[in-house]
Amino acid sequence: MVRRQQAADRAQRPKMSSPGRWGFARSVERGFWLQIADGKRTAQAAEAVGVSEVIGTRWFRNAGGMPPMSLAERSGRYLSFTEREEIAILRAQGHGPREIGRRIGRDASTISRELRRNAATRSTNPGYRASTAQWKAEIAARRPKQAKLAQNLRLREYVQNRLAGHLVRPDGTVLAGPNTTWTGRNKPRRADRPWSTAWSPEQIAHRLRIDFPDDESMRISHEAIYQALYIQGRGALKRELVACLRTGRALRVPRARSRNKATGHVTADVVLSQRPAEVEDRAIPGNWEGDLIIGLNRSAIGTVVERCTRYTKLVHLPRADGYGTVERTKNGPPLAGYGAIAMKDALAATMTELPQTLTKTLTWDRGKELSAHAQFKVETGISVYFADPHSPWQRATNENTNGLARQYFPKGTDLSRWTAEDIAAVESALNSRPRKALGWRTPAEALDELLRSSQQTSVATTG
Repeated sequence: MVRRQQAADRAQRPKMSSPGRWGFARSVERGFWLQIADGKRTAQAAEAVGVSEVIGTRWFRNAGGMPPMSLAERSGRYLSFTEREEIAILRAQGHGPREIGRRIGRDASTISRELRRNAATRSTNPGYRASTAQWKAEIAARRPKQAKLAQNLRLREYVQNRLAGHLVRPDGTVLAGPNTTWTGRNKPRRADRPWSTAWSPEQIAHRLRIDFPDDESMRISHEAIYQALYIQGRGALKRELVACLRTGRALRVPRARSRNKATGHVTADVVLSQRPAEVEDRAIPGNWEGDLIIGLNRSAIGTVVERCTRYTKLVHLPRADGYGTVERTKNGPPLAGYGAIAMKDALAATMTELPQTLTKTLTWDRGKELSAHAQFKVETGISVYFADPHSPWQRATNENTNGLARQYFPKGTDLSRWTAEDIAAVESALNSRPRKALGWRTPAEALDELLRSSQQTSVATTG
């Protein structure tokens, strides 16, 4: 008897139409993204709005980690979902538009227009319901607009070429790089990624003003490029192009930073506090920061970057003869390619290619690969200083450069397979990327300008 009564009660309840369910789902999804904006994790945000973690994860991944709707509060000019709920309750109680408007603080014409426009008309239970009214209002408020990248073919080609262009060797031949497949995962660790010139969306957006100063149609914000990449159905860019971004993430999430490990081979005369104070303000060129990027099977590539111009040199560290074939012996010579002597020789060969006026100091982390720094100073004349333990911000320029290099040499891959010519192509790509710190000039352009100014100064002094 009780079950029959419950079934009868359910039959008498007003059934929610499809638009009503859609409108309610939109409001719940908006609440989910508000929780994400507050810093909540996906599971926490889903729990807060009353949906399962699976649904929350699906919303987050389909939108690429970016809210597909505006999270800004609507102005008081428009009725809110809460006000529509009050209108539905008062209307069910038999109140007219004037009384409803008086109770919720709205004009009677606003209520009358709301009841006429947004009431359910194609349902088995016609009448005014808040969820259906909200859905109708959102549909009416839409302003369909084609994405700028979909409209402007020239602009789209420019953006795509800067995101996924090919690397070129010094002789002009294209460096294809490794064969890769798009996996769609959050970050492709321990896997090759496509090699490209790979400017960031912010670099592309600002470089457009330099390359097309008089063409206002060649303008787009970096946020619009990100939305075209991450949000499905937004713009004309393929989602696979996110693999060409610096991090390679398929979702926009914060990235973790590694910490340096302390070592004990640094003497008191080469600590960072002993470095000349003039290095700090980046006003004088010739001061460098360096580190290694490590790969599988004890492979590595050295990176050094000039603090003033951000010009980068990559140090090729090939395997020594006998690596992998000669049995390793205790305290035997290191054959991986970045032992103290091998590192000193390779770094010295790289730095001596530069003019002497551009090689004054080198700031390194506390890795033992540069334990032969005293001999390196004798051979090159470059003073070496070591950063403090667990202080990567003291070599911030090099840390950023390593992040750029990791786009071509991901963590968990064997770096010994790349030849000196391949590394030179990556070095050229890094020095050809416009930098925000340089006013969107490239490091190569900044270095060329610096060398020209120094030559003019020396000629004027001689004359």
